[in-house]
Amino acid sequence: MSVTGVIPLRIEVFHASKYGNGANVAEEIKTELAAKGHQVSVHHMKEVKPKQLPQADLYIFGSPGRIGKPIGLARRFLKNVILPSGTKYAIFSTEAPAQPDKKTGKMPTPEEIAKWQRIKPIMDELLKGKGLVKVGDMTVHVVNLKGPLEENWQRTVEEFVAKID
Repeated sequence: MSVTGVIPLRIEVFHASKYGNGANVAEEIKTELAAKGHQVSVHHMKEVKPKQLPQADLYIFGSPGRIGKPIGLARRFLKNVILPSGTKYAIFSTEAPAQPDKKTGKMPTPEEIAKWQRIKPIMDELLKGKGLVKVGDMTVHVVNLKGPLEENWQRTVEEFVAKID
């Protein structure tokens, strides 16, 4: 039993961090889940073969956004992942927040944002197409292209972990 009285899970976290933001988020996920008694490992996607993932109860995949999509490394990794149908997964992205239109000052609507920020929908499409079952997702915003992460980003991770645990 874990410290929370829940049966501990084996969780594998894979990220495609380019500037370290996703790596920081992945490590915070590990810290939060380990505090609940779960066994968690974190891997950069370029260090693991997607067809030979370690066995786990839950897989978490993360990617930074580039022009509204997961970066190429993450897309290739997720396309090649081989896991049994019904396997549980969660996803996270690190991306820039929506900005007001420079001419009008208006913030884009959720529908407009959904047209150009397709990081999580693309990741979902790749994983659900394999019969995997989503248990949660999260977006952590970065202040600039290379970071840093938004202020109080750890709170976003706490909320994500609470939902998937």
